Amino acid sequence: MSAFSRFTPLISALPSTVPFVGPEALERQRGLTVQARIGANENGFGPALSVIEAMREQAGDIWKYNDPENFALKGALATHLGVQPANIAVGEGIDSLLGLIVRMVVEPGAPVVTSLGGYPTFNFHVAGFGGRLVTVPYVDDREDLDGLLAAVKRENAPLVYFANPDNPMGSWWDAEKIVAFARALPESCLLILDEAYSETGPANSLPDISALIDLPNALRTRTFSKAYGLAGARVGYAIGVPETVLAFDKIRNHFGMNRLATAAALAALKDQAYLAEVVGKIRAAREHIGTIARNNGLSPLASATNFVAVDCGRDGAYARAIVDGLIQHGIFIRMPGVAPLNRCIRISVGPKRDLDLLAEALPKVLKAIG
Repeated sequence: MSAFSRFTPLISALPSTVPFVGPEALERQRGLTVQARIGANENGFGPALSVIEAMREQAGDIWKYNDPENFALKGALATHLGVQPANIAVGEGIDSLLGLIVRMVVEPGAPVVTSLGGYPTFNFHVAGFGGRLVTVPYVDDREDLDGLLAAVKRENAPLVYFANPDNPMGSWWDAEKIVAFARALPESCLLILDEAYSETGPANSLPDISALIDLPNALRTRTFSKAYGLAGARVGYAIGVPETVLAFDKIRNHFGMNRLATAAALAALKDQAYLAEVVGKIRAAREHIGTIARNNGLSPLASATNFVAVDCGRDGAYARAIVDGLIQHGIFIRMPGVAPLNRCIRISVGPKRDLDLLAEALPKVLKAIG
């Protein structure tokens, strides 16, 4: 049967792709069960019990739509951050917010600057709205701030994406460097500063909230998916000047937020003691992953995220063989998709049981592939 004949030329030209192959798809494709889910940068320690209880208490109200103004969550976030509710936009995870930002700014053919090997979902949105990606290679496994700035100026780009701490390498820049980069951008270029891992990095990697709050051409995006353990709830938010943030209301899905997810986010913000506890667990798990890597002759990179990039010491084909070998043992991990970053594998934090399974399977896989 032929496809519908009146898709737009852009849609007709795009490939049908999913930026990430999930563990569920691998289970279906390979007829196996994932035993250790440590590849999607999820927080395997999960949310606080207070968060789960909050969702249970409000489950009976799921027949109601969520407040389309997200009034309570914007207010709670504003209090938590020390800004005004007008500085906050709420959306269905950072991924949804990225799509809205690209839609706001990018016209067909417009140049959009990002890092070569950076977050694929952002690239997916740029392609979906007809933008032209201009990519800057990493330098020493970090995003190249000077290179990104030069590309923006050379291309007169209306949008630049930069993640700190970084995915997929786990690296980071100090706050003062980030602020200098943001302030050096032309006023005509909007910065997306993706801070999905803001809670898990060193204190000096996160600019103070006041450092950029006056810039009309900067949006900082954050999430409840990582440190708060709510990846499946899909709650993200953007921080910016009110005039820029207001643009979200022109195009967002006003009933897109999940009512129980909102309850979860509100409860998570209240339980900062649990957040501190789980951040400690994340740091300990990063050390555990590093030990496993070194015990097998591999080199863990310093990480400010909830995962560790591990240098396998060879090329992308070798790293892919490790990924494929581990899934045969029921262990799901990922790797960057672009050379030379793809010499690495990427292992998410998780409970000791999951990392012990990794420690048992990894030497077997390395021996098998030689």
